[in-house]
Amino acid sequence: MKIGSVELPSPFVVSPMAGMTDTAFRRLVKRKGGCGLVVSEMVSSEGLVRGIDRTLDYAEYTEEERPVSIQIFGGDPERMAEAARVVEGMGADIVDVNMGCPVPKIARHHAGCSLMREPGHAAAIIGAMVKAVRIPVTVKMRKGWDDTDLNAPDVARRVEEAGASAIAIHGRTAKQSYSGHADWEFVAGVAGAVRIPVFGSGDCIEPEEVVARLRSGVSGVFVGRGVLRNPWILAQARDVMEGRPPVPVSLAERGRFLLDYIELLLDDPDLEADGFRHVAPGQAASEAAPARSRDRWVINKVRALCSWYTKGLDGGSQLRTRVNAALSLSQLRETIEVFFLADVPPIETALAGRP
Repeated sequence: MKIGSVELPSPFVVSPMAGMTDTAFRRLVKRKGGCGLVVSEMVSSEGLVRGIDRTLDYAEYTEEERPVSIQIFGGDPERMAEAARVVEGMGADIVDVNMGCPVPKIARHHAGCSLMREPGHAAAIIGAMVKAVRIPVTVKMRKGWDDTDLNAPDVARRVEEAGASAIAIHGRTAKQSYSGHADWEFVAGVAGAVRIPVFGSGDCIEPEEVVARLRSGVSGVFVGRGVLRNPWILAQARDVMEGRPPVPVSLAERGRFLLDYIELLLDDPDLEADGFRHVAPGQAASEAAPARSRDRWVINKVRALCSWYTKGLDGGSQLRTRVNAALSLSQLRETIEVFFLADVPPIETALAGRP
């Protein structure tokens, strides 16, 4: 399938999730197979236009991730068009507009899902961006603001007319946030009302669910929380779609994923430029001031991932407790190795007495 001129090798997409789907995570998922597109964490259009370093970091990607889409948010058509030019200048394949984020600090600034309450303004943003760049412009939205205003079909038609190349729809309203269930029948109905590709999103935890959603009438599937729990889910969904049993994933492979994630985070060349420094074992945090601890940043990233990654694992809650208690990278690595890689008894026994 294609989004504009960009060909996707698979209909399965890593959905953007703030604070989670960084370039290191996306690379590792891509290596597992089955991934047709990765989308960056949402990036402020204002930060891109101003060239703010931290904002640019959110938009970074590697050649390994292609095709890659950079998702931006904002409410001003001219600034969004200018931000789209920045994204194109960075070499991204696609620029995506966030019209689905329900978080108040985004929505109250006429961005995210609040744009769905102003369909004409939303279409004006897309139109300005399409005129500004040659790469495809896409939109990620929700069913609507709440159950009294399920206007995704109207917004979809308007942004299609404005030149959008594809749409992704999360099957919940902004008011629902992530509660309740995603309405895939509604999403499929929108897909049948426009000519451009429509991707669906929501409640895909098992590979069989991903394939079932694909067969509901959409062009592709965005997978968010499911890929945090199981980075192999897209490869497994491809297996199911092609009539094969899903590739099994061993506990050891899951452990190596986390260890590889740590190493990719540490290898980020931008860390030192952003003021992060390595804190040597035994060195007090104050001795590293004013620089920030690179190791602490990595530990916090792994903690955030493990809140999802360990769901459903035997002993997962105990593992989360140990990961959250780790004070150094060596402790973090040891905890991961003991749980996932060592031939030891259950975690309650294996970790007993360890610091």
